[in-house]
Amino acid sequence: MSRIGKLPITVPDKVSVTVEPDNTVVVKGPLGELKQKVDADISVKVENNQVTVSRPTDQRRHRSLHGLYRALLNNMVTGVSKGFSVRQELVGVGYRAEAKGQLLEMSLGYSHDIILALPEEIKVSTVTEKRSNPIITLQCTDKQLLGQVAAKIRSFRAPEPYKGKGIKFVGETLRRKAGKSASAK
Repeated sequence: MSRIGKLPITVPDKVSVTVEPDNTVVVKGPLGELKQKVDADISVKVENNQVTVSRPTDQRRHRSLHGLYRALLNNMVTGVSKGFSVRQELVGVGYRAEAKGQLLEMSLGYSHDIILALPEEIKVSTVTEKRSNPIITLQCTDKQLLGQVAAKIRSFRAPEPYKGKGIKFVGETLRRKAGKSASAK
């Protein structure tokens, strides 16, 4: 058995999980509603505030889908009850970020500002204090969508290994390289 797949998912209060006849799982909670279509071979059961995922055989495909769908359903339950957030830091002289509704405007040292339209499921806020780097905070109930948007923002100016300039996650440690060493004569 898959060690991840066989773990039951505990459903907290105020969260409801239903399985529709077409094998679509709907999770509703205080922060919203998420849907996930589950492969026809994988069965999902909801009993006594616990969700269990099971597979029919030990084929390689079934084993991989077993753990995958259990992890996806667990992320959905966590998302509608607590939510997910990602904080990113802009490291560099003159780097700025400003949130205008669902638009994120960033100045990252290019000749033009970068304006990114965010999906309506994501809430964005920016903090800029004197003598500290600007911080972008993204919040969402869908972990996968949040990760995609955070990766997109980071791709505009990935941190470089010499000075560490770029967009990095708060708390992330970067591998730094030594610069040019003086030649010995």
